[in-house]
Amino acid sequence: MHRSSGLLLATLLPLLSFASSPMAQTASDRTPPNPPLAAGAFATSDATDPWLWLEEVDGERAMAWVNEHNTRSLGVLQGDPRYEALHEQALALVQARDRIPAPGFTHAGMIDNFWQDADHVRGLWRRTTLDSYRTDAPEWQTILDIDALSAAEGKNWVYKGSTCLPPEERLCLVSLSDGGKDAVVIREFDSEARAFVPAQGRDGGFELPESKGGVAWVDADTLLVARDFGPGTLTTSGYPMIVKRMKRGQTIDQAETVFTGQPSDVSVGGYTLRDADGAVQAVLINRGISFYEGETHRLNPDGTTTQLALPAKSDIDALVQGQLVVTIKQDWTAPSGQTFRAGDVVAWPLQAWLADPTTRARLIIRPTEREAVEAVTATRNHLIVGLFENVRGAAYVYTPDPDGDWTRRRLDLPQNATIGLGSASEVDDRVFVNVSGYLTPQSLYLADAASGAVAPVKALPAKFDADGMTVDQFEARSADGTMIPYFVVHKIDLALDGSNPTLLYGYGGFQSSLLPGYSPTVGKLWLERGGVYVVANTRGGGEFGPNWHDAALQENRQRAHEDFQAVALDLIARNITSQPRLGIMGGSQGGLFMGAMLTQRPDLINAAVIQVPLFDMLRFHRLLAGASWIAEYGNPDIPEERAWIQAYSPYQNLRAGQPYPEVFIHTSTKDDRVHPGHARKAAARLEQLGYPVLFYENTDGGHAAGANLRETARRIALEYTYLSRRLMD
Repeated sequence: MHRSSGLLLATLLPLLSFASSPMAQTASDRTPPNPPLAAGAFATSDATDPWLWLEEVDGERAMAWVNEHNTRSLGVLQGDPRYEALHEQALALVQARDRIPAPGFTHAGMIDNFWQDADHVRGLWRRTTLDSYRTDAPEWQTILDIDALSAAEGKNWVYKGSTCLPPEERLCLVSLSDGGKDAVVIREFDSEARAFVPAQGRDGGFELPESKGGVAWVDADTLLVARDFGPGTLTTSGYPMIVKRMKRGQTIDQAETVFTGQPSDVSVGGYTLRDADGAVQAVLINRGISFYEGETHRLNPDGTTTQLALPAKSDIDALVQGQLVVTIKQDWTAPSGQTFRAGDVVAWPLQAWLADPTTRARLIIRPTEREAVEAVTATRNHLIVGLFENVRGAAYVYTPDPDGDWTRRRLDLPQNATIGLGSASEVDDRVFVNVSGYLTPQSLYLADAASGAVAPVKALPAKFDADGMTVDQFEARSADGTMIPYFVVHKIDLALDGSNPTLLYGYGGFQSSLLPGYSPTVGKLWLERGGVYVVANTRGGGEFGPNWHDAALQENRQRAHEDFQAVALDLIARNITSQPRLGIMGGSQGGLFMGAMLTQRPDLINAAVIQVPLFDMLRFHRLLAGASWIAEYGNPDIPEERAWIQAYSPYQNLRAGQPYPEVFIHTSTKDDRVHPGHARKAAARLEQLGYPVLFYENTDGGHAAGANLRETARRIALEYTYLSRRLMD
């Protein structure tokens, strides 16, 4: 696997001061979700939704509406005297050259990196040696220049990564997105010749048309391809339902079907399980039945498939010295009779287990209630695990002995920090590890899992003035009594008089953990200017493992909303802030979070930045990739499930006569994951009810809302201009 360009090292955590005695809420602090909507109420059916036409992504009428709102909102925000300075700061930060280049080991021991700056806004895929990388001025060789490619081909290409064939890793499959969409074209690239392989002829290069899906090398002339093969080949979620085996020289239509899922599945895909030398140990098909449940099938030499004896909720993490490492994400009894808990990490001897599923597994890790396995990777001979306790990180090396037992050793890294595992070498036992925090700039270490040696490689200079700032961790009591941790980043001399402009960030879904990390833009554009930054570790996330996530699934989604509200109440109770000074921010699932706060507790906030949101939860499953999230939210087509979704769906619950602040909603026309119609309809409904609203839609950018660094800087400046107007004036 090519694990270099575009590799995102996890963000990491600072030295923390911990506060105790969480403040309980009184009964009057809590409000139930909105009362049930009557039949025929606003947008509970297509017939009662006047804004369906805004779901026509590129429709002429819809785009006229978008352009009108962009003109108005940009006029307001870019006309603010603070905007230009904020934009210049944001642009300087996102284009800075003194960032740490994210390193990725190649199988040949080289270091790859994907890099963007002011001169390369779309980016460079480049390569150097490890020795050169460790110097202050590495000598980079450009593999592929995305800006030059875009100019030559007249395209707005966004690089989405590469998959190279081990062990040589000369032949690569490069994924390119038009404007940032999830859908990509895939083209074979020769990384030594620095050129795409021409697709013409029997020996021509592989080239696949635009589609969502994946592709994997089997050998130099064979791919496993999961794509849009035409009508009837996609799931209702819009992802591939079919896996084909494609030979060099074949067209995509000539490829042989090796697996077919069901239309109700989320997706299917194929991949190869390889040892540290790159030799294929098994060819596997993953069938995603729901977002969290799936099956793994082995593709046999005769073309048949055999389902592996794994629980529906589990992840194959690594292959280490012949041991298959798997995270179990549900309580489960194995064919061997062994019982495992959600969160356990276990291992089987691969070949023995494939031959006999009753082969006993060895337990590697069983996290406690306040622990979570955040990352698992493997070097040539060892397993590396990022393990967090109460949202503070550590990295451990696990090693199998000849009897199949596993020993553990903690790497000597800074304490009370977020630890992010980076690229691991399959040539030897070295692994990059990232360490940082809210006030501590990123540092990169190189650890040797065999010896335990840890050495600093690079460290970033401070990007904002953190002198006189500190980080606290508090807890808030949610409506059902559960204690919800949250971090507060602020100046030490903070006045506890409710006057502090405070930005509360949340996500709360898909088992995604919000771990403390260093954000130059938050620091420069908010903290330095006297703002307080708060991150809520609500249920629905993964901060305490699968059970923390499962506690807010489907019919229990309201718990996550109550957790977020509890943090807001706790901030006010502690006099850190007050309603006129409290704003919230979140994107995607976090945008749904913001919508729930807006409709359920608008009395607590005076600003909301709602980024690429989900908002119409009665139609989310019909828009783009929405059907894939039914496992998270439930199915609005089932009456019982529709009832609990409708109770919190922000679009349907917007009402007249409420203390809604003027909100800032933004999205992207090119977002092919969360439909821009959610954001458009939210703004239209608010305006229909008579509320002021700022709406901006980037016509490129995909789900990340930024196809290049200049667009990213503009979005950030718009957000903090808005927050300044609402919370600092």
